[in-house]
Amino acid sequence: MDWRQLFYHSMNMFNVVIVSYFFVGNGVYTLLMMVSLVSVWVHNRRLAYQGLDDIRESVITPPATIIMPAWNEQEIIATSLASILKTDYPSLEVIVVDDGSSDETLQRLITAFKLVKMDLIYRPRIPTKALRGFYLNPRIPNLLVISKENGGKPDALNVGINMCRTPYFCTLDSDCLLEPDALLRLMRPIIRSPINTVASGGIVRILNGCDVKDDRVVKVGLPQGRVERFQVVEYLRSFHFGRAGWDLLGGTLIVSGAFAVFHRESVIETGGFHLDTVTEDMDLIVQLHRWAVHNHRKIKMSFTSDPVCWTECPSSLSNLARQRRRWQMGLFQTLWKNSEMLFNRKFGLLGWLSFPFQLYIEGLGAAVEFLGYFMVPLALGLGIVPPTLFVLFVLLGLVYGGFLSVGAVLLEELTYRRYPKGRDLLTLLIYAVIENFGYRQVVLFYRFQGLVRFITGFQQWEKVVHVGAAE
Repeated sequence: MDWRQLFYHSMNMFNVVIVSYFFVGNGVYTLLMMVSLVSVWVHNRRLAYQGLDDIRESVITPPATIIMPAWNEQEIIATSLASILKTDYPSLEVIVVDDGSSDETLQRLITAFKLVKMDLIYRPRIPTKALRGFYLNPRIPNLLVISKENGGKPDALNVGINMCRTPYFCTLDSDCLLEPDALLRLMRPIIRSPINTVASGGIVRILNGCDVKDDRVVKVGLPQGRVERFQVVEYLRSFHFGRAGWDLLGGTLIVSGAFAVFHRESVIETGGFHLDTVTEDMDLIVQLHRWAVHNHRKIKMSFTSDPVCWTECPSSLSNLARQRRRWQMGLFQTLWKNSEMLFNRKFGLLGWLSFPFQLYIEGLGAAVEFLGYFMVPLALGLGIVPPTLFVLFVLLGLVYGGFLSVGAVLLEELTYRRYPKGRDLLTLLIYAVIENFGYRQVVLFYRFQGLVRFITGFQQWEKVVHVGAAE
């Protein structure tokens, strides 16, 4: 076989791969969309007659701790913490862990909340970097601020877990604002489940463009920037279809660490947050599944679509690139270290559907689709493939992708209606369509870079700069 035949054979094989990628990916997304419609409908029906007062006032509602790691977040840290302290939840503790910030993050916390350095006992059940000090205010007895040597976000979270004295803890990013009853809603499936629910995730929405007053979102609006508006559509699709669908199928592999509740003892038994990936939230979920299977524990993971956490999304392409490269690199790190789950019957649906989907569609699929925008037109120009394949590529890759995004926006409108203005809905629908013509390809490029960095052994955490996006 000469080089021409080898080239033509390789091109034909790639075309088969990319067509199968779109068919499998869009097929699973369609399944998730239908399942999510059922899940959200059932959940909203239950909300009609299930209030939060019984959880708020019940003696069996377990105490919980919010753990917020922070590194160089001087612009937003005081506002975020003030919001957290207003959370409507009985027996709530709050621990902020300053991960050796080089800016004024710690000092602004001390000044804003009149904290005083004190000596406390620290018993590390999970090994961590050395601590520098504890800061408290007797008038805010449920708040503890810890300063430590820089060790990364997972290490900061582990410090919080070591100091946590409640059966459940909630991880919260420092750029997030919680709705007052968000934690109550997140704990509801835990309290009502007869099975040990080791993780409960909620929905994360874009804060950019919203009006904030007294540390609360008082008016929901769309951001002005195009990059941010595209992310609103992405988040709606990811949470309404992805998380809700996998939850109902019992195949959850990702819970957003920006806002999630975990069972403390179960997390400690798995060794806490591991330091060898840059997406510690997904890594922990996979570790919990492995721990449960290997130790014959029956566990449950839950996603609830109404507890809302508002987060600042990247407003520039440079920050978006840092975020998406890290997410993609962390995905491969987690899949690689847990590869024993792939097609392993011990893990059931997780091993036969969730894990392969994350590997082929979310992981390798980013490279396949990105390269497809170059390879398919090249194959068409060389006469290797018929024009019908190019048309199929456009239909599956762009048109159907727009259909899924429009479906996510409409599902939002039919259920929660967080964007009540007709103009906002129309804007989101327009962005759901045009997202696939330019923005999608840019994100695919960033994700492709994340794969390359994983292959080359790149380990550095790329920080997204937060500037305070709420109006």
